[in-house]
Amino acid sequence: MARVIADISISLDGFVTGPDPNPEHGLGRGGEGLHTWALHPDSVDADVLDEAVAATGAVVMGRRLFDVVDGPNGWNDDLGYGAGRNAEPPVLVVTRTPPDRVRLADRFTFVIDGLASAIAKASAVAGDRDVVIMGGAETVRSALAAGLAHELRLHLAPVLLGGGTPLFTGLPPRPLRQIHARPSGQATHLTYRID
Repeated sequence: MARVIADISISLDGFVTGPDPNPEHGLGRGGEGLHTWALHPDSVDADVLDEAVAATGAVVMGRRLFDVVDGPNGWNDDLGYGAGRNAEPPVLVVTRTPPDRVRLADRFTFVIDGLASAIAKASAVAGDRDVVIMGGAETVRSALAAGLAHELRLHLAPVLLGGGTPLFTGLPPRPLRQIHARPSGQATHLTYRID
């Protein structure tokens, strides 16, 4: 059975984008530092990416993130899930309204009946490999609130954004169990089990 892992980069002050994110500037002002670890990895970051990509059987994302990755500055033949690793697991996009046009149509499947359905469909496709909920913030937050994720994987970037899209706003209190911490020169990679 697939593990469901919410996986996202976050700033020290709790934001997953800088201020004013949009499809053309998906990480907002100053948000590029969130993904330095993935786009310019050191040896620890490269190991983290390689392990995650190898274990991933399917990916779930929300519509806002899809609009960024399918936008003009998003994924391409050299950049996709796993940064430059060119992995192409099935990607399920949670949306009420699928787009009319999709630049990278062969990479995405649209799920209109909600996050739980998308995770169930991704689990069926993934088999015994992981289902990764890669964002955005609302999708990860919803999965955590609904108890749909088994683990939370954070890539804590050493940046302060001062604003943007917060990850944890509105979630009920709950304990998590830290099961892994791995620092690199550009991030601290943290994994928590959700009991």
